[in-house]
Amino acid sequence: MKRQDLPDKLPESPGVYMFLLDNEILYIGMSKNLKSRINSYFSKTLVLKTKKMVAESNSIKIKKTGSDFEALILEAKLVRKYMPKYNSELKDDKSPLYIGITKEEFPRIITLRQSDLTVQNFSAIYGPFINSGSVKKLLRIIRKIIPYSQHKITNKPCIYSQMGLCDPCPSVVSKMKGKERNLYKSLYLKNILQIKRILNGNISLLERILVKKIKDFSKNAEYEKAQKIYNFYTSLVNLTDKSMYASPFLSNPNFSEDIRALELKELSKLLFPYFGSLKLKRIECFDVAHISGAYPTASMVTFVDGEPEKSFYRHFKIEKEKGGKDTDSLKSAILRRRKHFDDWGKADLTIVDGGRGQVSVAIEILGESVPVIGIAKKRENIVIKHNNKFVSLEIGNSHALRLIQRIRDESHRFARRYHHKLIKKALAV
Repeated sequence: MKRQDLPDKLPESPGVYMFLLDNEILYIGMSKNLKSRINSYFSKTLVLKTKKMVAESNSIKIKKTGSDFEALILEAKLVRKYMPKYNSELKDDKSPLYIGITKEEFPRIITLRQSDLTVQNFSAIYGPFINSGSVKKLLRIIRKIIPYSQHKITNKPCIYSQMGLCDPCPSVVSKMKGKERNLYKSLYLKNILQIKRILNGNISLLERILVKKIKDFSKNAEYEKAQKIYNFYTSLVNLTDKSMYASPFLSNPNFSEDIRALELKELSKLLFPYFGSLKLKRIECFDVAHISGAYPTASMVTFVDGEPEKSFYRHFKIEKEKGGKDTDSLKSAILRRRKHFDDWGKADLTIVDGGRGQVSVAIEILGESVPVIGIAKKRENIVIKHNNKFVSLEIGNSHALRLIQRIRDESHRFARRYHHKLIKKALAV
């Protein structure tokens, strides 16, 4: 397909676009600006699979939506229906996220992966969503407007019920009896029904229902109830008006797997003078977390083909006498990692969060078995030891740096999560 084959007028509004070959849908995407996004596919920067998809297609269809929010929902809905061959990221078991509503007396709303779809019974499933961050943000916003539960029934009210995010809490309602139980159960199920309408994309229908309720309560002088519904209505309008779901890939027309390939290729080229040709199939990154030396932990995250592979993530609890310094904690973790070369396999590259000290410790343990680089915190420079000298590379805002930063940031997140868990456990004693 060529630029001259595009429709004469493309809207500068949010929506979903589809590349087609005759009647076959090849790819479905979303954007907050359809005109800008579609035009970007006819630039000179397309590579690999993205370029092939555009060349293979012979027409484009668009569906305008009222907001980015509705475009996100519609994209997932259409991908689930048509499963286009170029939406491979959305069909991949490891990548996409789904929203599921369980089949229970008090349905829960949870996120899940494709491999989890057969584990539980669901009354409704929404997705796949490629941008998991957007989905989680979406659910957080919805929960502030319409409370719901993510937990199974327990003996005590959940902590979210105290914040108004699980209201009424099923753990409380389950202990009620008679009319009171039926009343609060009905309120909870109404919340679930409204959330289903939102996730089905029936925003305008829900808005009309709310406006009617506001009018009915006002006519009957039930102003407190009318105000409560009005607050809910304005929150819903704000939700659908705001641009809440910007993906890091929405500004780049290339498929994320093409971007990943570019990142890995650029990083391999960058490291070639120091390590020779590297495959970079598997990259591991180590990070350390502590508060003034207390509760030290270390994490190892693993990326395969530029994407996180969480089944290979590891936490390391550091003994106090070994955790006085970051380098001591790092040394302890990498020593334990080295013991598992046979059963875990080896990395093609190890990244450590830090500069010369951290790189030296990693090389001391790994030797020449695994190449090691560091990312210095202050200037985001890459640190390499070559011919017994340290080299600091300033690589700007490059594909290679973005890959390293993404891996490093994930190791930060993973280390902090375990660190907070240990602190919480210690405080509960």
